[in-house]
Amino acid sequence: MPHALALAVETATTALAVAGMGYFLASLVAARVFLRQRRRPRPEFAPGVSILKSLKGIDPGMMDAFRSHCRQNYAGEYELLFGVASREDAAAAAVEQLLAEFPERVIRLVECPEKLGTNGKVSTLVQLEKHARYEFLLINDSDITVGPRYLERVMSHFASATGLSGAKAPGGSQVAASGTAEGAAEKSLIRDQISQNRASGPENHFDSASFMRRLKPPPTSEISSSAGCEAATPETRDGENGVGLVTALYRGKAHGTLPSRLEALGIATEFQAGVLLSKMIEGGLHYGLGSTLAVRREALNKAGGLLPLVDHLADDYELGARVARAGYGVELSAEVVETGVPAYAWRGFFDHQLRWLRTVRDARPAGYAGLIFTHGLAWALLNVLASGLSGLSLWLVGLSFFLRLAQAMTVGAAVLGDHDVLPNLWLLPLRDAIAMGLWVAGFAGDTIVWRGERFVLKDGKLGKMQRC
Repeated sequence: MPHALALAVETATTALAVAGMGYFLASLVAARVFLRQRRRPRPEFAPGVSILKSLKGIDPGMMDAFRSHCRQNYAGEYELLFGVASREDAAAAAVEQLLAEFPERVIRLVECPEKLGTNGKVSTLVQLEKHARYEFLLINDSDITVGPRYLERVMSHFASATGLSGAKAPGGSQVAASGTAEGAAEKSLIRDQISQNRASGPENHFDSASFMRRLKPPPTSEISSSAGCEAATPETRDGENGVGLVTALYRGKAHGTLPSRLEALGIATEFQAGVLLSKMIEGGLHYGLGSTLAVRREALNKAGGLLPLVDHLADDYELGARVARAGYGVELSAEVVETGVPAYAWRGFFDHQLRWLRTVRDARPAGYAGLIFTHGLAWALLNVLASGLSGLSLWLVGLSFFLRLAQAMTVGAAVLGDHDVLPNLWLLPLRDAIAMGLWVAGFAGDTIVWRGERFVLKDGKLGKMQRC
């Protein structure tokens, strides 16, 4: 009997190690597909955008993250709205400092005192939305640092949703010239429509939604191929109502401790690889990532708005899923942003990882079970022990480690541009062993710890709060 059990364990770990290698290969293909797709030129489109940020306390690198949003090379207009539950919050002083540093930017601090549900971030966002002036909203976390072309690249995805694949909104309104009298007439019509909508919009701001309803899209044949645009391809999968939400990949910036470095490594080489593979297998994304949630108001309203999300933990995932169910496309931007990873002690690291994993298990139970195949290197290491250092097991662990390294370098370095991945590759076996143990622990309960409070997670919602 013991011999039969040992043989069963050896067989199972061999099969799972082989399946894990298949996963590594598939994620490599998904990364290459994404790299090819993001090299395609995007149409120019720069509508007005309201950036909403819910704040609570000071996060690592938060001021630098705020400054990056103020240094955008963006042809359109945008505003930054920061929401706090109380002006006594330390984050309010950070916003005041930002106002002093960037007086040319439209920056507003809004007090949002109402507690609408267990998710305080969404409660604040619901109240912030009422103050937003533009048709397009962009929500991201307080510690997200972005590049100077962030808005330009994210908002370009909405051009196909409006039929103006060659258009810019105010601040640089243009349509690719057709070189004909009809092209000149088309541009004249657009200028007239923009003037009408600018005058009719709130506080004399451009009303892009009204503009798009009035304007008849130019025939495809009149759009110049030299404008750097291309027609929607099957890969865009805009949905029956066009693009409704755009999200973005992210990398983690570790702060000092080993657990912080392990989490950043996991973000770059494990989590984002899964996102790219799900995008390829499922024919596009059907959820959002909290690093960026750029959404049309029309799509947001048809998806039910933000208010129904006030008790959801994975509000980013849920918002994208509801937009997709409402018949809108969810697209993944070529832009990659950066999030700060706190200088965790081990307890904080485990709490955060379990919260993350149990959130995934609650939102995508089948997908969570399928994570068994993503731990290929850990299964290969266990196979070495189970087989007593057999030649086959050593061959499997060597090949698995090679493919895991290739996956990490392709996704982490090539796709995300994470410069900390290569120096930390030696931590991959430790990271993968811990990740598999945490994945098993994710099945063992429904409780999570969030900002020092313990919750029970059920059907995506938080309940039974008590102090830790």
